Amino acid sequence: MKRFLTFPRLSLLFLALFGLSVAGVFVLQTYWLDPGKRCEAAGSWYDVESRTCAKPIYIPDITGRPAGVTRADASNAKNRELIQLEDEVAQQQRALREQVAREKAQIENRRAQ
Repeated sequence: MKRFLTFPRLSLLFLALFGLSVAGVFVLQTYWLDPGKRCEAAGSWYDVESRTCAKPIYIPDITGRPAGVTRADASNAKNRELIQLEDEVAQQQRALREQVAREKAQIENRRAQ
């Protein structure tokens, strides 16, 4: 009577399992780890959890401020610009009120004559 697990069969089974394990390691390396290395070598960011390769976004492209300008400097420049615009609007409103007052005075003078 022959047994199923003889030494030649056990060695063949071990060799097959070892071969599958080695192939699994190569597949894991090729399809799971290497994309991250290729992505980072291209200068992008790789997220292991979602397996996505993303290109970093240049902050001045988003904010519209020139490169090398800090957030505080850009904010101060915008505030100065807003103050200037508010002053211009105030001058226009003053001029409009003065013109309305002159026209009212002219109308009153015409009525008085």
